[in-house]
Amino acid sequence: MGQDKKQMKTNPRMKKIILGVVDNQLRANDPPETRSTLKRLVEEGYSEKDAKELIGCAVTSEIFDIMKNSEEFDLERYIAALNELPKLPWQ
Repeated sequence: MGQDKKQMKTNPRMKKIILGVVDNQLRANDPPETRSTLKRLVEEGYSEKDAKELIGCAVTSEIFDIMKNSEEFDLERYIAALNELPKLPWQ
C-alpha cells in the first residue's frame, strides 16, 4: 500500500496486533473468507504483505463499529467488508 500523503500514520504496536488477528484468522481458517480474500488479492497483484494489511483494514473497521456502537461482532458485515477489498470500508 504505497505512500499516500493523506494516509494516516499508524501506531506500530496496534498494526502488529491487527496483523496478528489476520494471521490468527488465516491459521484457524475462521472465517474462511479471510483466506479466500487473501488469495483473491494476491491474484489481483497485491503482495501478501499488502493483502494482509488490506484485510487488517477490514478488521480495524469492524473493531471500530463494535466499539463506537457498543455492538457485537457482526460476521456478515465483516465478510461484506472483505468482499469489497481493495475498496476500504470507510471509502
